[in-house]
Amino acid sequence: LGSNSFHMIVARIEEGALRVIDRHREMVRLADGLDDRHMLSDEARWRALGCLRRFGQRLRELDSRDVRAVGTNTFRAADNAAEFLGQAEQALGHPIDIISGVEEARLIYSGVSRSMETQDERRLVVDIGGGSTELILGDGLEAQTMNSFYMGCVSMSQRYFTDGVIDEARMQLAETAAKQELEPVEGQYQGARWDVALGASGTIKSAARFAFENGWCEEQSVISKRALKQIRKTLIDAGHFDNIKLKGLVSQRIPVVCGGIAILRALFSV
Repeated sequence: LGSNSFHMIVARIEEGALRVIDRHREMVRLADGLDDRHMLSDEARWRALGCLRRFGQRLRELDSRDVRAVGTNTFRAADNAAEFLGQAEQALGHPIDIISGVEEARLIYSGVSRSMETQDERRLVVDIGGGSTELILGDGLEAQTMNSFYMGCVSMSQRYFTDGVIDEARMQLAETAAKQELEPVEGQYQGARWDVALGASGTIKSAARFAFENGWCEEQSVISKRALKQIRKTLIDAGHFDNIKLKGLVSQRIPVVCGGIAILRALFSV
């Protein structure tokens, strides 16, 4: 249960492997409902509860021992999370665990690593969520260095692009704020080596789609520093959310795209 999207996967173990039999995803933008007092708005809660009821309908035949639901950054950050958690569990019909940022990072790395064909690589895994960003360095299936940062595509977009205006000054402020969040751990990664860098979130997958569909990268599912610069320029040239002309950008992601790209640019500069 992320700060931007809620995801559900139902799988069955067959011959020692998981076979996905149902999946569902909804962009609920939970972090968008956090106010200055870290209280979740009624509107954000209604969106989330509606999604959880729909998930619950699909899970009604499953025993709670076979269901694991986890809440991430916004559940951790909201001061009224305890009250909301009770409503959320009732809507879903199953218990919900609120996990720490480090545990979120570990689970992200575990999921990414187990989806790869090669298991003996040294990997850097990056995930930009709605309310937090995770960096994980590991070998094979084992996560070794795990960091979670209190910044995401929703929270960063709220802070610098809430009125839909996009300009150079705002983008620079957002990128600088992201770099400041990353500064304490730069040394852990600058001297490290890895065989492959992998992005695991909707923000990063979207950026790769923009890069390919607009002709800024020849390979699909790859992001380059040059392509990011072109995406950034296109967003600034648009001047406002209403004017963005970026191939591959779905309407639901428009309100959070600038914050996500600012974080990704900062990560590329570390």
